[in-house]
Amino acid sequence: MSQLRTTSVELRVRYAETDQMGVAYYAHYLVWCEIGRTDYIRSSGMTYRQMEEEAGITLAVAEASVRYKAPARYDDLVRVETTLTELGSRTMTFEYVISNADTGTRLATGRTVLVSLDAAKRVVALPRHVRDLLERHARLSA
Repeated sequence: MSQLRTTSVELRVRYAETDQMGVAYYAHYLVWCEIGRTDYIRSSGMTYRQMEEEAGITLAVAEASVRYKAPARYDDLVRVETTLTELGSRTMTFEYVISNADTGTRLATGRTVLVSLDAAKRVVALPRHVRDLLERHARLSA
């Protein structure tokens, strides 16, 4: 049986990301998910830029959701754990766990579904080498 690979990236909540109460504004969690996702793809051996330039595709977010559990505050160290949970011929689904890196408190969970687009912005199949790279990276041995 195999497990799915999870990558982790940490960032500090900046003052500009907070409201007057020092709490991170809700939309920034999606930005943090994007940071986790791009880091995940980079760790697979290909960057977003390489996907665009070499594979001729872009990835567009088709769905995004976040469930908030606890607030992140100014200067907190936040950890974003990212897992590729589904990989279809044209789509991929990532799930995220966002937590306080110092206390371990779960701040939010999230999910995004991305679609592969060609240069004309039409939905296309992921190139085989991109799909293979992501599949190999996603799987861990038991």
